Amino acid sequence: MEKENVSLSEAEWKVMEALWDREPATGRELSERMEQRCGWNRSTTLTLLRRMEAKGAVESVQAGPVKAFRPLLRREEAALKETESFLSRVYHGSLSMMVSTLSQKQALSQREIDELYALLKEAEVKTDDQND
Repeated sequence: MEKENVSLSEAEWKVMEALWDREPATGRELSERMEQRCGWNRSTTLTLLRRMEAKGAVESVQAGPVKAFRPLLRREEAALKETESFLSRVYHGSLSMMVSTLSQKQALSQREIDELYALLKEAEVKTDDQND
Protein backbone atom coordinates (compact mmCIF):
# COMPACT_ATOMS: atom_id res chain seq x y z
CA MET A 1 0.00 0.00 0.00
CA GLU A 2 1.31 3.47 -0.85
CA LYS A 3 2.08 5.78 2.07
CA GLU A 4 -0.29 8.41 0.66
CA ASN A 5 -3.20 5.97 1.03
CA VAL A 6 -2.49 4.91 4.61
CA SER A 7 -5.38 5.77 6.90
CA LEU A 8 -4.86 5.54 10.65
CA SER A 9 -7.43 4.62 13.27
CA GLU A 10 -7.54 6.55 16.54
CA ALA A 11 -5.59 3.79 18.32
CA GLU A 12 -2.99 3.70 15.53
CA TRP A 13 -2.56 7.48 15.85
CA LYS A 14 -1.64 6.96 19.51
CA VAL A 15 1.04 4.42 18.58
CA MET A 16 2.35 6.72 15.84
CA GLU A 17 2.56 9.61 18.32
CA ALA A 18 4.68 7.42 20.60
CA LEU A 19 6.95 6.51 17.67
CA TRP A 20 7.21 10.10 16.41
CA ASP A 21 8.21 11.15 19.92
CA ARG A 22 11.03 8.61 20.08
CA GLU A 23 12.10 6.24 17.35
CA PRO A 24 13.14 3.57 16.70
CA ALA A 25 11.54 1.61 19.49
CA THR A 26 11.25 -2.07 20.27
CA GLY A 27 7.92 -3.75 20.80
CA ARG A 28 8.68 -3.89 24.51
CA GLU A 29 9.49 -0.16 24.69
CA LEU A 30 6.33 0.73 22.80
CA SER A 31 4.24 -1.61 24.94
CA GLU A 32 5.55 0.09 28.08
CA ARG A 33 4.84 3.56 26.65
CA MET A 34 1.34 2.61 25.58
CA GLU A 35 0.61 1.02 28.95
CA GLN A 36 1.63 4.29 30.64
CA ARG A 37 -0.24 6.52 28.17
CA CYS A 38 -3.38 4.47 27.50
CA GLY A 39 -3.44 1.54 29.91
CA TRP A 40 -3.06 -0.95 27.05
CA ASN A 41 -1.60 -4.41 27.54
CA ARG A 42 1.34 -5.72 25.52
CA SER A 43 -0.88 -7.81 23.24
CA THR A 44 -2.93 -4.77 22.15
CA THR A 45 0.17 -2.77 21.24
CA LEU A 46 1.82 -5.63 19.35
CA THR A 47 -1.41 -6.34 17.43
CA LEU A 48 -1.61 -2.69 16.40
CA LEU A 49 2.05 -2.70 15.33
CA ARG A 50 1.48 -5.78 13.14
CA ARG A 51 -1.58 -4.16 11.56
CA MET A 52 0.29 -0.89 11.00
CA GLU A 53 3.23 -2.71 9.45
CA ALA A 54 0.88 -4.48 7.03
CA LYS A 55 -0.61 -1.08 6.09
CA GLY A 56 2.82 0.42 5.46
CA ALA A 57 2.64 2.93 8.31
CA VAL A 58 5.60 1.45 10.21
CA GLU A 59 8.42 -0.92 9.45
CA SER A 60 10.30 -3.31 11.66
CA VAL A 61 13.96 -4.16 11.49
CA GLN A 62 15.71 -6.91 13.35
CA ALA A 63 17.99 -5.32 15.94
CA GLY A 64 19.82 -8.28 17.38
CA PRO A 65 17.36 -10.56 19.13
CA VAL A 66 14.48 -8.04 19.00
CA LYS A 67 12.52 -6.07 16.43
CA ALA A 68 12.70 -2.31 16.38
CA PHE A 69 9.92 -0.24 14.81
CA ARG A 70 10.08 3.10 13.08
CA PRO A 71 7.40 5.17 11.37
CA LEU A 72 7.27 5.26 7.58
CA LEU A 73 4.92 8.25 7.66
CA ARG A 74 6.01 11.69 8.74
CA ARG A 75 3.71 13.38 11.24
CA GLU A 76 3.07 16.22 8.77
CA GLU A 77 1.99 13.95 5.91
CA ALA A 78 -0.28 11.90 8.17
CA ALA A 79 -1.87 15.08 9.58
CA LEU A 80 -2.40 16.50 6.09
CA LYS A 81 -4.08 13.30 4.88
CA GLU A 82 -6.31 13.21 7.95
CA THR A 83 -7.22 16.90 7.53
CA GLU A 84 -8.05 16.48 3.85
CA SER A 85 -10.22 13.47 4.63
CA PHE A 86 -12.04 15.34 7.42
CA LEU A 87 -12.61 18.42 5.26
CA SER A 88 -13.94 16.31 2.42
CA ARG A 89 -16.24 14.21 4.62
CA VAL A 90 -17.63 16.89 6.90
CA TYR A 91 -17.36 20.18 5.01
CA HIS A 92 -17.44 19.01 1.37
CA GLY A 93 -13.87 20.25 0.96
CA SER A 94 -14.66 23.81 2.08
CA LEU A 95 -12.04 25.21 4.42
CA SER A 96 -13.98 28.47 4.78
CA MET A 97 -17.09 26.54 5.92
CA MET A 98 -15.03 24.77 8.58
CA VAL A 99 -13.43 27.99 9.86
CA SER A 100 -16.85 29.70 9.89
CA THR A 101 -18.33 26.86 11.93
CA LEU A 102 -15.45 26.85 14.40
CA SER A 103 -15.46 30.62 14.84
CA GLN A 104 -19.22 30.61 15.52
CA LYS A 105 -18.91 27.89 18.17
CA GLN A 106 -15.99 29.36 20.09
CA ALA A 107 -14.50 32.79 20.44
CA LEU A 108 -11.14 33.11 18.73
CA SER A 109 -8.36 34.83 20.61
CA GLN A 110 -6.67 37.82 19.01
CA ARG A 111 -3.56 35.65 18.56
CA GLU A 112 -5.56 33.03 16.64
CA ILE A 113 -7.16 35.71 14.47
CA ASP A 114 -3.72 37.18 13.73
CA GLU A 115 -2.40 33.72 12.83
CA LEU A 116 -5.34 33.12 10.46
CA TYR A 117 -4.77 36.50 8.78
CA ALA A 118 -1.08 35.68 8.35
CA LEU A 119 -1.92 32.30 6.81
CA LEU A 120 -4.44 33.87 4.44
CA LYS A 121 -1.97 36.55 3.36
CA GLU A 122 0.65 33.87 2.71
CA ALA A 123 -1.86 31.86 0.66
CA GLU A 124 -2.77 34.98 -1.30
CA VAL A 125 0.90 35.63 -2.15
CA LYS A 126 1.34 32.04 -3.30
CA THR A 127 -1.78 32.30 -5.48
CA ASP A 128 -0.55 35.57 -6.99
CA ASP A 129 2.87 34.01 -7.70
CA GLN A 130 1.24 31.04 -9.45
CA ASN A 131 -0.91 33.33 -11.60
CA ASP A 132 2.06 35.38 -12.86
